[in-house]
Amino acid sequence: GARDSDGGTMSLYHLNVTLHVLAALLWLGGMFFLAVVGAPVLRKVEPAALRARLFQELGVQFRRVGWVAIAVLVVTGTLNLHFRGVLSWSVLGSASFWALPYGKALAWKLVAVATMLVVSALHDFVLGPRASAAVPGSPDALRLRRRAALLARANAIIGLIVVIAAVRLARGG
Repeated sequence: GARDSDGGTMSLYHLNVTLHVLAALLWLGGMFFLAVVGAPVLRKVEPAALRARLFQELGVQFRRVGWVAIAVLVVTGTLNLHFRGVLSWSVLGSASFWALPYGKALAWKLVAVATMLVVSALHDFVLGPRASAAVPGSPDALRLRRRAALLARANAIIGLIVVIAAVRLARGG
């Protein structure tokens, strides 16, 4: 089997952390790629109908991939807490745990992740489909696309908070 840094067999915990990091790379990396590379290139595509179709197809494909990554993140994140001995009422129900640097970093990460889930759902299942259904180039389509883009940018910024909190957790808080 795979070996860890001590020369021993890779543990389920290390495998789980690896899957968690890969899912985060896929979700956050995809978001950053679309925001920094994809959207600026697509905004230059003419005619407007082709631009709208490309945005829609990229969005639908990334939505599928992104929500699978989110599901993996939720499962592996929960398992990470279990493996670390945190997933118990005696720990999570303790005010002293949440006062520790590790507890504070976990709180920041959980709040940021929950916010990202809500923003992603609004973007993917409300504004995105409305923008795609609007007549390309119309004032309504432009307004909806601007709102969807704003949500995507907000999610990217929240994603940075998740990464900062994750690094703090990995380093003990």
